[in-house]
Amino acid sequence: MAKRRRIMSDALKMECAKELGFFDQIQRDGDFGNVSSRHCGSMVRKAIEIAERSVAANTGLPQG
Repeated sequence: MAKRRRIMSDALKMECAKELGFFDQIQRDGDFGNVSSRHCGSMVRKAIEIAERSVAANTGLPQG
């Protein structure tokens, strides 16, 4: 089986979890293994939002 590539850095995952309010669960458990599918989907949406803001800021495009 092919190795899975990490798409999101651990720092980005932590930032998303903090913004979404379930960082304490990750700290308690020590990893993302018990994070619900709903929270994972929210993290992906938040990561896309952060990436879009970053691209807009770097290219001078209007945000929103």
